Amino acid sequence: MPIPSRPRAAALAVSAALLSTSLAACGGDSKDDVDLPSQTLSWKDCPAPSESEGGGEPPSPLPGGTEWQCATMKAPLDWDDPKGDTIDIALIRAEASGAEDKRIGSLIFNFGGPGGSGVTTLPAFGTDYAKLRTRYDLVSFDPRGVGRSAGVECEDAEQLDKYFQQDSTPDDEAERQKLVDNVSAFNGNCEKHSGKVLPHVRTTDAARDMDLMRQVLGDDKLHYFGISYGTELGGVYAHLFPKKVGRAVFDGVVDPTEDPEQGSLGQAKGFQLALDNYAKDCTSQVEDCPVGDTPQDVKDKIAKLLRDLDEKPIPGIFPRDLTQTAATNGIAQSLYSKDFWEYLTEGLQQAYDGDGKVLMMLSDSMNGRNEDGQYSNIQAANVAINCADDKPRYTPQDVEEKLPEFRAASPLFGDYLAWGMLGCTDWAVGGAADHPDVSATGSAPILVVGNTGDPATPYEGARKMAQALGSGVGVELTYKGQGHGAYDSGNKCVSEAVNRYLLEGTVPKEGTVCS
Repeated sequence: MPIPSRPRAAALAVSAALLSTSLAACGGDSKDDVDLPSQTLSWKDCPAPSESEGGGEPPSPLPGGTEWQCATMKAPLDWDDPKGDTIDIALIRAEASGAEDKRIGSLIFNFGGPGGSGVTTLPAFGTDYAKLRTRYDLVSFDPRGVGRSAGVECEDAEQLDKYFQQDSTPDDEAERQKLVDNVSAFNGNCEKHSGKVLPHVRTTDAARDMDLMRQVLGDDKLHYFGISYGTELGGVYAHLFPKKVGRAVFDGVVDPTEDPEQGSLGQAKGFQLALDNYAKDCTSQVEDCPVGDTPQDVKDKIAKLLRDLDEKPIPGIFPRDLTQTAATNGIAQSLYSKDFWEYLTEGLQQAYDGDGKVLMMLSDSMNGRNEDGQYSNIQAANVAINCADDKPRYTPQDVEEKLPEFRAASPLFGDYLAWGMLGCTDWAVGGAADHPDVSATGSAPILVVGNTGDPATPYEGARKMAQALGSGVGVELTYKGQGHGAYDSGNKCVSEAVNRYLLEGTVPKEGTVCS
């Protein structure tokens, strides 16, 4: 499986658990304008998250007692047939804490993936956005195909346990064919269980849902905070509805100019950079680094561990063993945030001693598996949305040809990410395009925040996004830091710049750098 461009907040939420109003709904200003019946949202106390959202308890009130409220919006299954079948889009909100006359409107969040549940992620980190709540209702949603919004279903927990344990970096023809067969079987099960929705989970569909959401929430403009894949969704929205963009921030930015191969290669470079930074940090501590004496020694020992696991897995979380694939996945998860580096150190120490529990916990987090052995549908939705969006279909021969380039980009993650390009093999629906169109002439300014140490969405993507949005639209801000995304990093310069823009409308100077 490829490494998703997951949100820092969602990843932290899962790992922390494992380790310790009536309006006419008419179209916007896109060429695909449609008229839809009016609808009223009925806000109620939120239920416990569904299994497809990851399970757990209902969201706790925010400090001060504000309760989270949930509602369901009706949207067309097929935006080309808006008067046909409908689907439910699950929403969550916390109402603004400030004076009503200071309220700007709703601030809609998408935390990325694609495939992440906004209904579970927003309340998990709602306190991080307390300043923004002074003037906005905080709102998020499960995008179509995700969680309770016509969630894509592929395989059950027992099947997924086996799927995520498979050898994702084949060394010979037999292993290669087995990987192809497993991917094809998984994708066939997605069609079997969710064939009706698969053609309608493209990012353009989700963008139209957001414009409907804007209207149903009562806002003239869409105020938006997109993280990771959420930046791509925001860019597509801005392209379709440029005159409806209000104040928008993109953080942890996807490069909209890349095709899937280029995106995977960029991730290989990004995760290798994050691993290099981890190794340097560990070996620069006053006390000895417990997983290596020098940065290169750290990486050499990790590489040896993965080679050993390819030959002989070690005990993980009973009854599963830690395989090479699961360990690689767990290491990647730990590189999403510097806050995870201590877990990586602990996991490596244990794995060197023959205990794979911590690395497997991290891998489970990436895959959406909870302690009860049940899976959210984040990976199923991730595949469905990517394969509906991305036109290219890669063969094993394509991967073989590209392996040297991927290995040069990352000795540790290169093979894993290269073979991950087979994810859309035998997918039931054709992909829409080589890459998304985010050109947004006529849009209000969009603040694009790039992080120089971002592993999942490398820094260069922020500049490419700002340029693709168009002159006078994309405004770039650089954060010299580590981890996926910048706003939640704790950097005061970044948070103040974002807050000033969203709360006061003050656009930072182009090229602002925070460190």
